[in-house]
Amino acid sequence: MPAQHGAVDRDDPMPLWAQVQADISRRIRRGEFDGVDFPGEHHLVAEYDVSRHTVREALRALRAGGLLEGGRGRPTRVAAREISQTQGTLYSLFSSVERTGHRPSSDVRVLEARADGVVAARLGLEESTPLVYLERLRRSDGEPLAIDRVWIPAQLAAPLLEADFTHTSVYAQLERCCGVRLTGGREQVRAVVPTPAEQRLLGLEPGTAALYVERVGELRGRPVEWRQTLFRGDRFAFTTDLADPDRMTVTGGGPLRP
Repeated sequence: MPAQHGAVDRDDPMPLWAQVQADISRRIRRGEFDGVDFPGEHHLVAEYDVSRHTVREALRALRAGGLLEGGRGRPTRVAAREISQTQGTLYSLFSSVERTGHRPSSDVRVLEARADGVVAARLGLEESTPLVYLERLRRSDGEPLAIDRVWIPAQLAAPLLEADFTHTSVYAQLERCCGVRLTGGREQVRAVVPTPAEQRLLGLEPGTAALYVERVGELRGRPVEWRQTLFRGDRFAFTTDLADPDRMTVTGGGPLRP
């Protein structure tokens, strides 16, 4: 039987489940469960010398607070640490994940040349213009983080069709293979409810919202990239410098997706 952790005080007016929750929270933040399986309910019952109901209440609160994930037939585990990205810069998701100490990778779902009249129009091109289309499931430490879809004119980016995007970014390959480095752009962030297929890919519960980002990347003022990225909202966040309020633009209305 595991040794009791010693954090529960039955003379304390705080409920036992809240004491267990607080102690497990401290242990998670200290990294005690990094790289190991999170203990099961029976282990925690013995460790804290409390009832299974008490442990379940503590775990429920920890899931609600975003420190744990799982349940409903899936093993409980420590939630992936949130990745934060500062707005106002043309960032690479691969670099953002790597910079915060996580291991980025991608599952390439589609990489092909295709025509898309809607996207071409957004880029100011003829509807029949060939585009390089790349769709990836982006991961952080092996866990789903985002679904990323990007279109770039084939005239500019045809060499990308031979590139390996498992462990690199579009921008790195665009510069290395095509000699192109984007100079700016704009993006818009919205909250959406993903489709059932997207929820399955991201490992989200039905009805869970996500962050939806639309980006137009530019090369010396000319739009050359159209990107749609769907982020897990519990693993990715945007931060904004509020020193200059004139930089903030708020829009409302309109469809959630193009």
